[in-house]
Amino acid sequence: MRIRKCLKNRRSLCFPWKWRGGELTRYRKIALGNLLITCAYAFITVPHGIINGGTTSFAMILSQCTGWAIPVIVNSVTVLLLLLCRIFLGKVYLIGALFSGVCYMAMFSALESLHWSLPLPLPLCVPLAALLVGAGYALCISAQSTALGFDTIALILHKRYKRLNVSWLMFGINMIILLLGFAIYGGLSIAFGIVFTFLQTRILNTIMAKTAKEPQDG
Repeated sequence: MRIRKCLKNRRSLCFPWKWRGGELTRYRKIALGNLLITCAYAFITVPHGIINGGTTSFAMILSQCTGWAIPVIVNSVTVLLLLLCRIFLGKVYLIGALFSGVCYMAMFSALESLHWSLPLPLPLCVPLAALLVGAGYALCISAQSTALGFDTIALILHKRYKRLNVSWLMFGINMIILLLGFAIYGGLSIAFGIVFTFLQTRILNTIMAKTAKEPQDG
């Protein structure tokens, strides 16, 4: 028995990629989730002036008021949310969120610097961006991480009050940000933002509900 156990341990050490397959899958999901989110923000919502109430929308509003660069604000808020994650959500979420934060800051800064905008009319941009962001958030949350957006606040509240739905908590937070941006972006942008936020919430809620029914790995 001891020999068999030693051989098993040696195989684990010789093949770390297989040994850590679950963790690799987790980090792939987090990276893919952030890629979807940053593509939506850098190529659709920011250049088209669509605000959805997330951290990037908050940065867009604050940038208009202060003149600070959007990536600088986004990265600063990301660091603050990372600290909140460490305090309230624990080590597992912290590690996932740290990786998520690095992915988001690097990807958004790189993609936003391209100054490219998806050449589609707003009625098509809004649902496409909502799909990308909703799916991205779902990937991160299902991997026991946050996207280091206001989903961090929603997860903290959900941990304290289990009956509160994460998706609809995010919807409420996003609506507050939307109202803050009304004076700057006007009624049309806010209207698109409300549609965006509603679609994003529905997509996120649907994916999370489906994921919750699936058997967990390991």
